Amino acid sequence: MFDLLKNLCAQDGCSGDERAVTKYIISQLPEDCAYKIDGLGNLIVTKKGMKTPKNKIMLAAHMDEVGFIVTYITEDGYLKFAPVGGVNAPAAIGRQLHFRNGTVGVIGTKAMHQMTKEEREKDVEFDDLMIDIGATDREQAQQKVMPGDCAYFDCGYTELGSGMIKSKAIDDRIGCAILLLLLKKKLPFDITCVFTVQEEIGARGAKAASYTVKPDYAMVIEATTACDFAGVSDEKRICELSKGVVISYMDKGTIYSKELYNAAFAKARELKFSAQTKTMIAGGNDSSAISVSAGGIPTIALSVPCRYLHTPSCMINKEDALATASLAAAMFCELCEK
Repeated sequence: MFDLLKNLCAQDGCSGDERAVTKYIISQLPEDCAYKIDGLGNLIVTKKGMKTPKNKIMLAAHMDEVGFIVTYITEDGYLKFAPVGGVNAPAAIGRQLHFRNGTVGVIGTKAMHQMTKEEREKDVEFDDLMIDIGATDREQAQQKVMPGDCAYFDCGYTELGSGMIKSKAIDDRIGCAILLLLLKKKLPFDITCVFTVQEEIGARGAKAASYTVKPDYAMVIEATTACDFAGVSDEKRICELSKGVVISYMDKGTIYSKELYNAAFAKARELKFSAQTKTMIAGGNDSSAISVSAGGIPTIALSVPCRYLHTPSCMINKEDALATASLAAAMFCELCEK
């Protein structure tokens, strides 16, 4: 699974521009899978199992990642830009970026010693920042980049510590890797996996796909925020690395099916998988669109805890990812015959 994850994270795919991720996933599909790409860009994959299930199950993971989009080029060749998805402006300062055509840039702002007292005390906003690609003027910059082009965090995939992984775009390429791993197995039931687009800007792809698939139950496979580091009190940590799959009861977009929430914990206990829940109502994912689409779809989210979400250094634990993959496979079979 982790070779898949490494290759998935290496693909660039801001919301609305996920085609490289789509192409890679298609290249990894087994021959016994069928797929189609809908009008919005969702990749909908079906695979025949040993029998048709009582219930139709949709598993979903989003292909898009956070990034940046160029909005304007100044006369002196700097790029003004906006975030695509929930990126923290202060965390972007000094980050190296790249564009699809290989152009490299750095996010910069006025030096601290050149700021007024008022400027130093106010919160940094994206309007205060620019991307420097080394151009001397607008004409030179336009030879490399145009408004509407997307920029991506420029960083590598690294294994560190004791079973940890660091990379950009783990949210939600880990979910995509888990679905691919499931599709590569011999399955007891027919399955539908949807690799969605535009989750980071409002779960738009998931809404469209839900009306196409119209499942009886849905399961979203995600990465979710872990704040388990020094200075954060227990109840504010949300979830923790090395404590297993996160099963959500509520977040800022969804109140999850209580029945499925209890069933997921029961299945984790039965199979002795490590599992935890969130200690805060925070974040959101494609469940917010799926659960209220097509007349209402009972939905559960299984997530890999992830530190430093929406940065170039997302960090997860391998064992948590494996626990999430195992519980997802078990819950799929459970829901098929529920």
